[in-house]
Amino acid sequence: MASIFISLGSNIQPEHYLWQGLHDLAQQFDALTLSSVYESEAVGFDGGNFLNMVVAAETSLPVSEVVSLFKTIEAAHGRLPSSQKFSSRTLDIDLLLYDDLVCQEPVELPRAEITENAFVLQPLAEIAATRVHPLTGKNYQTLWQAYSKPQRLWVVEFDWPPQVSQ
Repeated sequence: MASIFISLGSNIQPEHYLWQGLHDLAQQFDALTLSSVYESEAVGFDGGNFLNMVVAAETSLPVSEVVSLFKTIEAAHGRLPSSQKFSSRTLDIDLLLYDDLVCQEPVELPRAEITENAFVLQPLAEIAATRVHPLTGKNYQTLWQAYSKPQRLWVVEFDWPPQVSQ
């Protein structure tokens, strides 16, 4: 089994689409470990605030099938394959890490966004503090402590799984 780390984000009905993305991921993977949910301003374009989080899971699927699964989930929730990189979106699901694999195809691993964006690095450091980035050789807590770009984010309340009233 491979340990995978997944970034989820949305700025169109973000609570709804994060919930939907988590629901679909829970259908595919036995156990999910969730970071807090962080709100942040859009990066790279003018748009509404995003909600972002990182999820850890275990899988026996190869990388290509994991990436395909994420694209299928995104499409099921209104994400168009032709969407611009820097634009509003219903659901964005990215594979950040697949064990310690370093590759460019079928997707770049580890994702460059890990060290570039606070909304990826902070939640990753929260659930994988001592895990070591396969290229930098530093753990995610150390990378987060050294992060100095001016990106503001804050924790928001988000219950998963939803609590059922008695």
